[in-house]
Amino acid sequence: LLFVHFGLSYTSVSTSLLLFLFTPSQNQTVVAMAMRTFASQCAVALKMRVAPAPYLMLRTAATRAYAGQAVADDCKYATSHEWVKVDGDTATIGISDFAQAELGDVVYVELPEVGATMEKGTTFGVVESVKAASDVYSPVTGEVLEVNTELEGSPGLVNTSAFKEGWMVKLKLSNPAELESLLDATAYAKTIADN
Repeated sequence: LLFVHFGLSYTSVSTSLLLFLFTPSQNQTVVAMAMRTFASQCAVALKMRVAPAPYLMLRTAATRAYAGQAVADDCKYATSHEWVKVDGDTATIGISDFAQAELGDVVYVELPEVGATMEKGTTFGVVESVKAASDVYSPVTGEVLEVNTELEGSPGLVNTSAFKEGWMVKLKLSNPAELESLLDATAYAKTIADN
């Protein structure tokens, strides 16, 4: 029934399983992720409820418990969970610790090119996790001076160090007055506590 519903033949599914079994170990992670995604889409299409793994439930509970403390005091925040830290006319941007915890384990980060112009409130990148893909919005306007190239090989830095090593872009501020419309640490902590 599953194969017919998705227009798949038994042969194609068998081939996928054989590829997984005989793929070099460094590529098995990619194949395993693809198979998990396929299984998740099947469950959604068939309207099946799938219980999350116990460690994900514990992680979410722990995140909610400390959400009010997982906020950097020296940053400003957008309601879409991006943070910005300003040093002179340079703004460093990333996603908050709360956002990374809600996404789960990050497996890929797409960033803009150096020299690109980012407009406040528009998408500048994508963060993909084992659970979902999410657009990242710029909290301010400016020209990209630098991108965090470490995220290409180590996207998990967004999880382990959201406010430091997991930063995404640095840009030259075009309109510093935009910072006034962002939340301070206290207001942001209240926002995520209410979620």
